[in-house]
Amino acid sequence: MMLKVVGVSLMAVAGYGKSFGIVWSLSIISVVMVVGVFLIFISMLGIFGTLRQNQIVLFTYILAMMLVFFFQFTVSCSCLALGREKQEKLLSVSWEMMSDETRRSLEQQLDCCGLMNSAEKLHVFRTDVKVCTAVCKTTAHCFTCGDLMLHHAAETLRVLGGVGLFCSFSQLVTVWLAVQYRNQKNPQISSTTSS
Repeated sequence: MMLKVVGVSLMAVAGYGKSFGIVWSLSIISVVMVVGVFLIFISMLGIFGTLRQNQIVLFTYILAMMLVFFFQFTVSCSCLALGREKQEKLLSVSWEMMSDETRRSLEQQLDCCGLMNSAEKLHVFRTDVKVCTAVCKTTAHCFTCGDLMLHHAAETLRVLGGVGLFCSFSQLVTVWLAVQYRNQKNPQISSTTSS
């Protein structure tokens, strides 16, 4: 049941993010939607296997849950272990891949100008600040978008890592319960064989 809720939540968040323009990449939305559908499918598989007391379906469910556990555990640990240097590098690569229109939209939405004011990319930073259309440019002080995004990314990664670890360990409990249920004898079968 928890997987169905998580799956529907993932699809709802992806739709919300796309409809309000929070997420620009359609591929990110697609991946989140596919993961949501996959989790719903796995939960339905577990429910079906439990209701029908089908050993093969329950075994398949256990294997699928173990795969999801390993994937989710790995991603959660990566979220928690991703240092500021790696975040800056990823952000810099993403910024370079963005179109100018996307950069301007992001600067207006976050009310910031340029990515990072560093010595190695000073020319790019100055060019970005010249064409920046954010409201803060008219005031005395404007934050760099890199600092704002890194602050939000650090918080988000911490929360995602913690929630992901909680969910992955709850999946281990689910696998343990499924194994315990799978090893029980079916009362309907044992009553028909004894008569």
